[in-house]
Amino acid sequence: MSEWPQGRTGDGSGRYGRGSGSAEPEGARAMPQVRRAAPGAGGPPPHPEPPLPPELSPRGTIPRQQSSHGHDDYDDGYNTGQVYGHGHGGPGGRGPGGPGGPGGGSRPVRPKNWKRRITIGLVTLIVLLLAVGIGTYFWADSKLRREVDLNKVEDRPDGGKGTNYLIVGSDSREGMSDDEKKQLHTGSADGRRTDSIIILHVGDNGNTMVSLPRDSWVTIPPFTGPDTGKRYGQSQNKLNASFSMAGPELLVRTIEYNTGLHIDHYAEIGFGGFAKIVDSVGGVEIDVPQDMKEKHAGTDLKKGKQTLNGQEALAFVRQRYGLAGGDLDRTRNQQKFLSALADKAATPSTVLNPFKLYPTMGAGLDSLIVDKDMSLWDVKDMFFAMKSVSGGDGKQMNMPVSNPGLATSKGSAVQWDMTKVKQLVGELKNDEKVTVSGN
Repeated sequence: MSEWPQGRTGDGSGRYGRGSGSAEPEGARAMPQVRRAAPGAGGPPPHPEPPLPPELSPRGTIPRQQSSHGHDDYDDGYNTGQVYGHGHGGPGGRGPGGPGGPGGGSRPVRPKNWKRRITIGLVTLIVLLLAVGIGTYFWADSKLRREVDLNKVEDRPDGGKGTNYLIVGSDSREGMSDDEKKQLHTGSADGRRTDSIIILHVGDNGNTMVSLPRDSWVTIPPFTGPDTGKRYGQSQNKLNASFSMAGPELLVRTIEYNTGLHIDHYAEIGFGGFAKIVDSVGGVEIDVPQDMKEKHAGTDLKKGKQTLNGQEALAFVRQRYGLAGGDLDRTRNQQKFLSALADKAATPSTVLNPFKLYPTMGAGLDSLIVDKDMSLWDVKDMFFAMKSVSGGDGKQMNMPVSNPGLATSKGSAVQWDMTKVKQLVGELKNDEKVTVSGN
């Protein structure tokens, strides 16, 4: 039996093809794949694969034969379909010359550019934070109720160093439902009146909060009625009467007239807004100086440290009856609580938590009435100045008083100690450390 594959003679005539007797080649045809049986698998012994005849060039015209697996049975090393680093025996392959093979070397691995990835991540984060911050700023700024025009105030004194805010707590029930009025014990009076009046001076030598009792006996200067245009003459009355007569502008004019201190900004909040802010921060801890129980304000508190909710906080700052110092004690409680509220609202647990920050800002700004020139940045400065006073970087005091029970035609009033008042105003205007003591 011939050892040559079918169609191949062994006479060395050089003729090819399958049984062709022609002197010329019949044309290339694919040779059947020759498989070798595995040792011990049985069957006839495998036929050895004959060597390539010497007259055949490795780069001849006969196409390379493809096995049933798609690989060349005769690899001339110039396979144009082979990809560098992925073929058999080439660099990166599994044959000789590949990793672990004779003379092989590891294919260089392209390093991951972590520095570039981190830079892109940081830039993306910064852009996102800026977008959120800018959006929050404009959202919050749009909520401010700029309803007070200080340019309408007549005969204003010259400004001094530092910034003076007039902070007013009013008894406005605007936006409150009947149930809320009942729960907060506010009553249902129309309009709004001053319930607390505080001058906050912000300067380089510590911040100062000065409470002005609403029953202070003062001179109300001449003014023009905002609704009627009628001109009113000068009169003596309680400080809160000026607010009732012609609103915030006349209150500012009256304070400036009686003190000589220039008011730069005005901020006012009503009952409902105050209670909502307290609830939005989860209540405020305060050291109640004495047992407090009073039906008009709805107060029912025991002496000592405790966390007050919105209703309890409003009752605490409103109560005046039953206190040893009357209205002066009430103003002290108001300052103490406002500072504690600012301190609580500025903690990281509130500022860094959007689920607390946005409700707090929304509750406060929706009900905050400010002057037309007051920006959100000014509100921030005012807020953090109150917080600093709570932390001990500043002073809390009442306006110096010479007679807390002055008998007047309008009932009992509070008379200022004008000698001390002038000294206090001089120190504030020059932004000096306040040395005057209040009541």
